[in-house]
Amino acid sequence: MLNHPTLAKLEELRLFGMLRALNDQLQTPDCASLSFEERLGLLVDRELTERQNQRLALRLKRARLRQAAAPEDVDFRHPRGLDRTQFLSLCACTWIQNRDNLLITGPTGVGKTFLACALAQKACREGYTAHYARTGPLLGELTVARADGTHAKQLAALARLDLLVLDDWGLAPLTDMQRRDLLEVLDDRYDRRSTLVASQLPVEHWHEALGDPTLADAILDRLVHNAHKLPLQGESLRKQRGTTA
Repeated sequence: MLNHPTLAKLEELRLFGMLRALNDQLQTPDCASLSFEERLGLLVDRELTERQNQRLALRLKRARLRQAAAPEDVDFRHPRGLDRTQFLSLCACTWIQNRDNLLITGPTGVGKTFLACALAQKACREGYTAHYARTGPLLGELTVARADGTHAKQLAALARLDLLVLDDWGLAPLTDMQRRDLLEVLDDRYDRRSTLVASQLPVEHWHEALGDPTLADAILDRLVHNAHKLPLQGESLRKQRGTTA
């Protein structure tokens, strides 16, 4: 068998998984005992696995998660009111498939951002697109986009995401334009895509924090009514780690 031309053609076709798998087979004498179909199956499996890994890496890169979090790393021992059964159910990503929202609330330091990033990471692993953003800076970017002519393009990009994570919700007062941008983002996503909000404020205080009663009604109507809620409580994890260090 003329191996070098075959390897070169696999590289030209950009079948790099099959190329590496064939190289491995050529260096493994035991592979000679396998049938043609078995060896071909191994080559195809390697190509598929590498392509899936590449797509996952690209989804994670585009997600821009603030923390390198995974569901497997979540600590259920800390007394913060995190229900293991509920969280593991959320990890199945059925709520994203059903285009529901998720609201994570609790005091600073209890791990809201970590949990949000862990769920977004799991969504990427399940094949969904995700993006993490702090609410204030995201709305600031949309304000700038109005001036440079990219506003519609950015809104369209946000609308296409399977999961949009909005962290630090309600930390700072919003301008009227920011409230309208927020409404437009959520209106584009309502009943089409999922939004995860993480906030120090309890949900019952969001209406007041948004400022304008009419726009607040419209924003929360598109966010809260089809949302799962994950309320947390307790002392800061940072404080606990600082004490035990």
